[in-house]
Amino acid sequence: MDYDNVEILFVEDSKDDAVLTIRALTKSGFANKLHHVVDGAEALDFIYCRGAYSSRNPSEFPKLILLDLKMPKVSGTEVLERIKSDPVNKSIPVVMLTSSNEGPDIEKCFALGANSYIVKPVDSDNFFHTIKEIGLYWMILSQPAH
Repeated sequence: MDYDNVEILFVEDSKDDAVLTIRALTKSGFANKLHHVVDGAEALDFIYCRGAYSSRNPSEFPKLILLDLKMPKVSGTEVLERIKSDPVNKSIPVVMLTSSNEGPDIEKCFALGANSYIVKPVDSDNFFHTIKEIGLYWMILSQPAH
């Protein structure tokens, strides 16, 4: 895969949620340059061109990061904090896409610099619609910082 043209970095450890999200993005026309990783450690390797991604061009940034909150190895909040505290990567929009609707989680993510916090709908029709709207807003309507 050509990792230098990734537009959406999708970080999700749940196989079921990943399949639903990728299907919704594909049907909406937003998945052609999507790369899915399964935990926060792999996300950081991708962003910082380490490990399996060491040959990726460090000057190519995803246009959007869809980030789950609760993951093994490195949590979504740790990934978010790393990205938003880094002057090079802080302008990449990060959308928390999670099943947690707990106030402290939401507050912490916004305090760390999340651009949006979206609770995954349980119903598959609503889930599809939500993912389509995320793609439309962040990939088409929103203007990038760099």
